[in-house]
Amino acid sequence: MMFKSSTVALLLVSGAVASPIWAREAKATKTESASKASDTASVYDWSDGWTKDYTVHQSCNATLRHQLVDGLNEAVQLAQHAKEHLLRFGNESEFVTKYFGNGSTSGPIGWYDRIVNADKTGVIFRCDDPDENCATQDAWAGHWRGENATSETVICPLSFEIRRPLSSVCGLGYNVANSKLNTFWATDLMHRILHVPVISESIVDHYAEDYPEALELAKTDPSKSPIDSDTLQYFAIDVYAYDIAAPGVGCTGKVEKATETTDDKAAATTTEAAKECHTHSDGAVHCS
Repeated sequence: MMFKSSTVALLLVSGAVASPIWAREAKATKTESASKASDTASVYDWSDGWTKDYTVHQSCNATLRHQLVDGLNEAVQLAQHAKEHLLRFGNESEFVTKYFGNGSTSGPIGWYDRIVNADKTGVIFRCDDPDENCATQDAWAGHWRGENATSETVICPLSFEIRRPLSSVCGLGYNVANSKLNTFWATDLMHRILHVPVISESIVDHYAEDYPEALELAKTDPSKSPIDSDTLQYFAIDVYAYDIAAPGVGCTGKVEKATETTDDKAAATTTEAAKECHTHSDGAVHCS
């Protein structure tokens, strides 16, 4: 009899404990239903409309689109690695002090991050020639449209003939110091992206025109290095070469100096005429 009484008592206690749990479960079910009902109402989404990809215009056919999309993806890849090198090493990296002096690394990190993550709504790359610069200007491989369309860039046919992929960095005789900065799709498009005010906020500009000037700028006026378009490109491709393309070796190179002859001067004149150029918003022409 004692056993039976204990069993009944235990069951009664179990029931007393279980009852409130069932009540809470019932309440939870009602809350879930209310949540589902609220889904139909308008809810603020801070990231709604954030466009992280660059847009390729319908004027680019399938073949050109494929090349341009790959090139833009590589420009983002290049910027992302440059940012990560800065975050990983800071001023302990000789590449960082070489290109940016001993100032804060937050500046270049920010510009690379804007290339990667800034809202790119309306930023368009096109393959037609609405301003007729590809058709009328010798050796133009593309140009920012400036006041005609501040978020648009035209890529001329020449670009599709001469640009290289990142997979060829440190190959085919390339080195950072002596090769053209726009040898690769990635560096060329990074340059063009930095002309678009949506990305550059009209702050990044041209303060150095070549590799030696970029290095000199870091020594004499390092405050401008993080906002110099060429410096941002040179640093990005140099650390990519050292970290990724040829790990621990890279292909920086050294500036070659040679005695200029009459033939050299003639060749320089021809080269000057063949430089790739683009216009700034103030009408100035920059050639590279």
